Amino acid sequence: MTMGTHDTDTTKKDRAILVSLVTDEVKRSGINHEYSLQELVKLAETAGVEVLNVLTQNRETRDTKWFIGKGKVEELRLVADELGATTAIFDQELSGAQVRNLEEALDLKIIDRTQLILDIFAQRASTREGIIQVELAQHSYLLPRLSGHGKNLSRLGGGIGTRGPGESKLETDRRHIRGRIDDLKRHLEEVTRHRKLHRERRKKTGIIQVALVGYTNAGKSTLLKQLTAADVYIQDQLFATLDPTSRTMELPSGKEIVLTDTVGFIQNLPHDLVAAFRATLEEVNEADLILHVVDASSEMRDDQMSTVHTILQQLGAGDKPQLVLYNKKDACTPEQLQMLPLDKKHIKISALDESDLIKVRELIQAELTGDTKRFRIPAERGDLTSVLYKIGDVVGTEYDENDVIYQVELQKGEYEKFAYLLEDFIEL
Repeated sequence: MTMGTHDTDTTKKDRAILVSLVTDEVKRSGINHEYSLQELVKLAETAGVEVLNVLTQNRETRDTKWFIGKGKVEELRLVADELGATTAIFDQELSGAQVRNLEEALDLKIIDRTQLILDIFAQRASTREGIIQVELAQHSYLLPRLSGHGKNLSRLGGGIGTRGPGESKLETDRRHIRGRIDDLKRHLEEVTRHRKLHRERRKKTGIIQVALVGYTNAGKSTLLKQLTAADVYIQDQLFATLDPTSRTMELPSGKEIVLTDTVGFIQNLPHDLVAAFRATLEEVNEADLILHVVDASSEMRDDQMSTVHTILQQLGAGDKPQLVLYNKKDACTPEQLQMLPLDKKHIKISALDESDLIKVRELIQAELTGDTKRFRIPAERGDLTSVLYKIGDVVGTEYDENDVIYQVELQKGEYEKFAYLLEDFIEL
């Protein structure tokens, strides 16, 4: 079949030069710009881009017209011509005007870090909720930048920056995009309402929820698969998992809990994405316990942990009970392993080591289980019996005249919710 003049060859691979601007503001922010740039390389490769070269510029402030200095624009043009680049990817967010000016000067597709992450998410989303959230984030990103992305979005060749809504003609009509954003928000509210009802049903049944969080590519999906035999997509790439996956897991006591994998966090996670994915990330807020999975072998381990902590705070889940699992211990040097803490809240593991998985289950059980208490319940207070089964595991019953004495291994979170009903019935 011959390709028509208006057909798009979506298989054409982007050939990109990556660009980073290090300003005084970036230095003050505490962001490690070298690591951010390494991460941009991985993001680009994840999006299917061939990275040809990397350029960095140090300036006091960003140039309002070009973002980088005019001399650097010329250098970028020469390097792009020499290497046959089709795209320039910037590690920081660009304004619509800067995109337009750079496109005209360079005749390249111009993409920034946010758009690159959005593009990866567009490739990864598979559930209705994920697809809606990604499209909403893309439209929210595009709306204030329409004047800058016109040429970019109309280019033949497909590739990064043109997936999702970028392939339609919506970019020419702000009003249409605003209407689409309103539609998507309504759809998302409906999906969120269903998710909330589902969560409430889970709560009423007394099911314990544990959420896996961590920096992208820390090994959360591998851990979920190993602990629950879940059929999940696992790949050594950023954002391999986008849609949250929940599976039941059995603790050593035989009790089942629900374990949920969440989208991986990343430094400078776009604001539009955090906003759009809030409904998904709120699974973390509903969790009784958070498992923070860390890539122990990463040189940027501490920075990655700090990023996860910051996002958890933004979500209002910063004070949740948390266990830290230092994963990939088999990839660590002896010095790295020695530096890691080891106590009841921190454990060193390999997600592929069965003995370590047993330790993880035991640690979760120990964290969720409180003391064992005895409750004397009068026969006429049968309503409290169902509460006892909600707050933990009833491991023994005795009968004393008109009372029933229950011995209960408590689950901390659940007991705290109902303690006010039971305090008068505790047998000392």
